[in-house]
Amino acid sequence: MKNIIAAGDRTTVEAAQEIFWVGGNAFDASVAAMFVAMVAEPALTSAGGGGHFMALPEGRRPVLFDFFADTPEGMAENSNLDFFSVFVDFGTAQQEFHIGKGSTAVPGAVAGLFHVQKELGSISRKEVLAPAIRAAKEGVVLSDMQAYLLTILEPILTHDENGRKLFAPRGVLLKGGERLVMPEFADFLDVLAHEGPDLVYKGDVAKIIAEWGKDGGLVTEEDLANYRVKERTPLTTDFHGHTVLLNPPPASSGILIDVSLTLLEETGYSRKSPVNLNDLITAFDITNQIRRENLPDGTAKGICQPLTKQKFFSSYLENFYQFTTTDKGTFDPPSRGSTTHISILDKNGNAASVTTTNGEGCGYVLPKAGFMLNNMLGEEDLNPSGFHCYPAGTRLPSMVAPTIVLSKQSSGRTGKPVLLTGSAGSNRIRSVIVQMIINILCNGMDIQRATDAPRVHLEGTILHAEPGIPEDYLIKLEQRYNVQRWDQLNVFFGGVNSVTPDGGAVDPRRGGFSAMG
Repeated sequence: MKNIIAAGDRTTVEAAQEIFWVGGNAFDASVAAMFVAMVAEPALTSAGGGGHFMALPEGRRPVLFDFFADTPEGMAENSNLDFFSVFVDFGTAQQEFHIGKGSTAVPGAVAGLFHVQKELGSISRKEVLAPAIRAAKEGVVLSDMQAYLLTILEPILTHDENGRKLFAPRGVLLKGGERLVMPEFADFLDVLAHEGPDLVYKGDVAKIIAEWGKDGGLVTEEDLANYRVKERTPLTTDFHGHTVLLNPPPASSGILIDVSLTLLEETGYSRKSPVNLNDLITAFDITNQIRRENLPDGTAKGICQPLTKQKFFSSYLENFYQFTTTDKGTFDPPSRGSTTHISILDKNGNAASVTTTNGEGCGYVLPKAGFMLNNMLGEEDLNPSGFHCYPAGTRLPSMVAPTIVLSKQSSGRTGKPVLLTGSAGSNRIRSVIVQMIINILCNGMDIQRATDAPRVHLEGTILHAEPGIPEDYLIKLEQRYNVQRWDQLNVFFGGVNSVTPDGGAVDPRRGGFSAMG
């Protein structure tokens, strides 16, 4: 067996390879690669964000490490917030984002990544951070895709002077083929390698964040000192003779993916080869209905058991065969989801699936530390009841969905990984993951074909469809939905990075790189 890696950029993958060369395992490699991604994929992730890490150590139980963002203690007290809108041009339309110091939640990325590495890694913290320190100090040549993502978020990334120095050092935004250098971030990482995560949560950087936030922000030194990584038992669901490990509540992603897969499994549709597109769309539609009617505020807050195990689920299952849409035009809140994902399966059978995000960023690069903090308190899909409404100390919900699919084993034994996957795409993530699983397990596709295959996404009464979806299907579906036909594969439909024991694949919609060896 070989080490297999899939990530959002070649430089990110090369960092993981370097860690394997010095004796690290999948967990060391994932953490090292994610820190490098903070330089190589700067519009997508940051030390100021958060995420989730699905880990399956060989011969041990799986665990989901939750290091998403928390709401600060000052949520209900500070009325003088630096919190405002910016408009980002996506070519065909403009979209409103909410940024500012008052949009920043308590970040978990540094705490979470180091927690995983301490618990499951096999080499030193300094070795793990070495590739990222070098990348930040010497610079990384931006790929065309990463440069394009910078242009999308230019109003946010260049909002303050520190951001302009970083991303537009000559007065013009960096382009593909040009080098992004992050000297302050390199210095931060160098100190971090020696002091560990206490630097951010109890040390000098905690003081910098708190001082920075005094003028219109919410995060305090106490918030940072109180932050804790959560180790959770993954949500599991049986599908097509396999076990799927999913992100559990308070994340919303896993319980909704579980609904879609269970609808297809319980009604026997997953045993069709391939799965009928109409059946898949119906499963998505019922999933949306269940979310709308049974999740408080549209999130998994307060949910203690899977939706598929609750009494009301049987009525939705019965409706599967005769279902016609009952959606009255409700839509998930708009979000582009600046997110990246890494999947790694090492030669010893350790499996790591990790997704991190910075939202779109708050618009300010942290002085002396050189990274941008998140705007999670300004993300509409994370705050469906309105901004700054959650109680202080709440772990924000998330659609992030690092996923591992296992072979089915008898006698209660954990099966072997057959697919590691995860995606960017905010509210599109769950539809991407379901389609990846179905393409590989039910439709007989190899991993690259499954990734390249055209996708659909149902949002409200609008069915988005990529080119390649059969027109006769779309014509029939127009009886139920407003069908939006896209003229090319598009980043709107996610950016999934996946591996199987046979190899890795990356998404043509968002670039990326995979390697084996």
